[in-house]
Amino acid sequence: MHVDTSPDPMRIYRAKRDASHVYVKSKYNILGFISSGTYGRVYKAEDASGNLHAIKKFKPDKEGDVVTYTGISQSAIREIALNREISHENIVSLKEVILEDKSIYMVFEYAEHDFLQLIHHHSQTLRCPISIPVLKSLIYQLLNGLVYLHSAHILHRDLKPANILITSKGQVKIGDLGLARLSAQPLQPLFAGDKVVVTIWYRAPELLLGAKHYNNSIDCWAVACVLAELASRRPIFKGEEAKLDSKKNLPFQRDQLLKIFEVLGSPNEKDWPSITHLPEYTSLKRLDPYPNRLFDWCQSCLRSQAGYDLLRQLFMYDPDQRLSAREALGHAWFKEDPLPTTNAFASVNSNQIPPHRRITQDDAPSMSMTIPFQPGQSGNAANAPGPPFTQVLSGSSQQAQVQAKSGHSHHTGTSGSLGDVGHGTTKIRKKPRLG
Repeated sequence: MHVDTSPDPMRIYRAKRDASHVYVKSKYNILGFISSGTYGRVYKAEDASGNLHAIKKFKPDKEGDVVTYTGISQSAIREIALNREISHENIVSLKEVILEDKSIYMVFEYAEHDFLQLIHHHSQTLRCPISIPVLKSLIYQLLNGLVYLHSAHILHRDLKPANILITSKGQVKIGDLGLARLSAQPLQPLFAGDKVVVTIWYRAPELLLGAKHYNNSIDCWAVACVLAELASRRPIFKGEEAKLDSKKNLPFQRDQLLKIFEVLGSPNEKDWPSITHLPEYTSLKRLDPYPNRLFDWCQSCLRSQAGYDLLRQLFMYDPDQRLSAREALGHAWFKEDPLPTTNAFASVNSNQIPPHRRITQDDAPSMSMTIPFQPGQSGNAANAPGPPFTQVLSGSSQQAQVQAKSGHSHHTGTSGSLGDVGHGTTKIRKKPRLG
């Protein structure tokens, strides 16, 4: 009887695939745990050349205590695809994506600081305002990155201090595109995929009033909230979020709206004609009227007429009247002394720069350090005996929390990078086509 001894094509394919596969532990030494968020956990890591990275591991789906593998989530696909298609000096850079043991790892450049750290450092440690040169440089770079995203028809939809990173060289990096979406010809309506976007304190009034159609202006409102928070070292609109009911219906965000009205005054049909078409307009009419006190607020925080005017125009209730990121970038505030710089820390002493980001070890025994390799060795040195990387990253943990007495909650970002600011160096490899 003839026995077929020819090689099995599938076995050959699998052998070649496994031989060429990139394993996380063969390339990166885990230095510690940074933070956890809705979709995953973030770790600080070092490659064989000594370069630092932030590695985000996506969480698998869970039903009770049982982990189920149902494929890659829509959110993960969207975040990976958008990050791979964009490149700008003020947006965090994705280096690579690794699929290992049914887990997805996104490897980013690393940044030592974020806006939330800077706010806490000045409010809790230094107990003094962030200087105007630093403030202006941070917001200018933030707007520069946002102009790029909006020119690529991308809405960030979750701008807040913890998601805006700063390198040790004072360069701003917009991070965490987990909620980002294409605004031009999306595959499904923006409201359909994510009914709740933007952390409540930074959420634009049209979203709070139930708008199902929105545009870039929601990001510009968030920028104004971030600017105000940097200037005052506390959230300007710190409301309590009403949670979804058992049927996942969106509640009326009464408290958050009142916090906005207490500073900006109550909106009216004259200044915002389309407000009457919003789902929560009837509920809005039942609230007491408030006068506009933004000028008084700015007198104690920004002390600049041009700074007040920038905030006023970014805080316009009508999204069609609100400044775009590009218009804000050309505002007079950035043209008066002190001028913004590409290094936000250039004008300050080292004590005004926050300490390096804290890293911890997971509280599970498996989160002990991997056997360290010396920077400059070949990546194979990371294969020395030690706990597998996939095991190292899977331990449960208690996230290192920063609880500010000023009332900030600890929001977490994902990663960071290095570079320079400039309008002329933006680059889009190709226009993404994602929903």
